[in-house]
Amino acid sequence: MNIIEAQVVDDRHLKLTQSLALPPGSRIFITISSSEDQIQIMERESWTKLSAQKLEGAYGEDEPEYSVSLVKQPNPEYQL
Repeated sequence: MNIIEAQVVDDRHLKLTQSLALPPGSRIFITISSSEDQIQIMERESWTKLSAQKLEGAYGEDEPEYSVSLVKQPNPEYQL
């Protein structure tokens, strides 16, 4: 899926910011979103990326492995 920005010329025409690599007569689907929608999407992606980075930092490669022998009170419902 490609995302291409376009400007509305009139109620039947769009001016694309880049050319389409499609042959004439190809059918495409267009999703309309406002610039506010795009800002919200970019903001959500930024928060998602930050969350993933922090989670990765909490469980990084230098995280020690804990053996089962260190468990003080086992959970009888836990199954390996």
